[in-house]
Amino acid sequence: MTSLSFIIGIIGNVISILVFASPIETFTEIVKKKSTENYKGVPYITTLLSTGLWTFYGILKPGGLLIMTVNGAGAASQLTYVILFLIYAPKDKKINSMKLVALLDVGLFSSVIAVTLLVLYGKLRLTFIGIVCSALTIGMYASPLVVMRTVVRTKSIKYMPFLLSFFLFLNAGVWTAYAMLVKDIYIGVPNAIGFVLGSAQLILYTIYKNKSASENSAEETQKDEEEGAAHLSNGGIEMAKGSRDHGALSKGGSLPIIQQYSAKKSAKKVGKALSVSPYELHSMRSHQREEEKEECHLEGGNN
Repeated sequence: MTSLSFIIGIIGNVISILVFASPIETFTEIVKKKSTENYKGVPYITTLLSTGLWTFYGILKPGGLLIMTVNGAGAASQLTYVILFLIYAPKDKKINSMKLVALLDVGLFSSVIAVTLLVLYGKLRLTFIGIVCSALTIGMYASPLVVMRTVVRTKSIKYMPFLLSFFLFLNAGVWTAYAMLVKDIYIGVPNAIGFVLGSAQLILYTIYKNKSASENSAEETQKDEEEGAAHLSNGGIEMAKGSRDHGALSKGGSLPIIQQYSAKKSAKKVGKALSVSPYELHSMRSHQREEEKEECHLEGGNN
């Protein structure tokens, strides 16, 4: 039984590290652009707190080597993400993020460690830190509920990436099995909840996958038809306005349609707000790419 739990723990370590490594592409893009753009630092700051406390739990727990190693690696990765975020974030966002780091990753983390070591004794130490860690993990697994509600409301899986959902489901399942073998309720309860929620996400993905595909196909067809009609109707107008536009450009003027589009584009960027859910954070990159493609297409059409 011990060897089986060790093997499952090793598998859990590998899967968890893959989940922790998933934002690497996001931060590669941030470093390349030297800007955090619309990304939020809250998920990385809170995950740093969670992995740090789980590492401490693994140190206190007899036979907790695998818990300590995986969460130690997770804490190191999250610390790297937080540092990079603070380096490249704009001033106002940087100040707010630093306050949150001071409150959670320094203040709360130090307080929990201090209470555990200075106030509690014996088994109470493990009980206290175990309950705190479990609560944080349940919060992490519960955050996709917002995205699940969005999927049901919009009947679209656009903001619920399959691979992320699958790996979190797999991660929760493996650690639930590990907790049952080693009889650890603090690991078992939050991961069992995560396993149930992960199963629900995969079911939703299966239900709405075909609907999303058919809707996207219909939208693309309608868009192509509208573009074709606009091209035909605008052909004569562009020819009639050609000489006038040429004169305006020769005097240093700009086309009104370009000015209107630029204003609309700026307003769109200023007004954009995103959820701190890890699902939307990981899907944000593909969403931004779609917007960039659409913008390039519009600019090309206007030119």
